[in-house]
Amino acid sequence: MAIATTPLVSLALPEKGVARLATQLFLAIVGTLVLTLSAKTRVLLGPVDISMQTLAVFLIAAAFGMRLGIATLLLYMAEGAMGLPVFQGTPEKGIGIAYMLGSTGGYLAGFVVMAAIVGWAADRGWDRHPIKLFNAMLVAEIVMMAMGFAWLALLIGPEKSWQFGVLPFIVGDLIKVGLAASLVPAVWSLLKRA
Repeated sequence: MAIATTPLVSLALPEKGVARLATQLFLAIVGTLVLTLSAKTRVLLGPVDISMQTLAVFLIAAAFGMRLGIATLLLYMAEGAMGLPVFQGTPEKGIGIAYMLGSTGGYLAGFVVMAAIVGWAADRGWDRHPIKLFNAMLVAEIVMMAMGFAWLALLIGPEKSWQFGVLPFIVGDLIKVGLAASLVPAVWSLLKRA
C-alpha cells in the first residue's frame, strides 16, 4: 500500500542510510544531465524553437517526487550559476548568474516551482491518474509561465513579454503537458502488470 502514495523513484531507492543518500545524489546528477540535454534539444514549432526542458521538468518531478525533484532542479540551477553551460542559451548568450538574471530568469525560477507542484502531486499518487496529473501539470505550467512573463515584463514591458515570451509557447507547452501526463501513468500501469 505504501507504493500507492510514493513517486516512481521510490521503487528503486534503498530503504535508508548511506545507500539511499548516494542513490538520491546519483539520481539528482542524472536528472541535471537530462535537463541539460533537454535544454539543448530544440523542436521548431512555428516561429520559435521550443526546447524539451519543460517536458524534462515534468517527468523528473513526477518520477522523483517533490523533495528529490526540487533538489534536482536546485542542483541544476547551481550548476548554471557556477557557469556550466547547462541552459538553452549558454554559452552563446552568456553564462552564470548574468545569464540567469537575463530574459529567461523568471522561467528558470519557475522550473523549481513547477517541480514542487508536480512532485507534490506525485507524492499523493496523482501520477497514476492521467487527468489528475494533467491538471497538476497544467497548474505548474501556468505558474511557471506567469513567473517568466512577470520577469520578462520587467525587462521589456508586458506587451512584448506576452508577444514573445508566452504566446509562441502555448501550443508546444500544452502538447508537453499532455505527453508527460500520459507517459507517467502509462509507466505505472506497465509496472502494475509486471
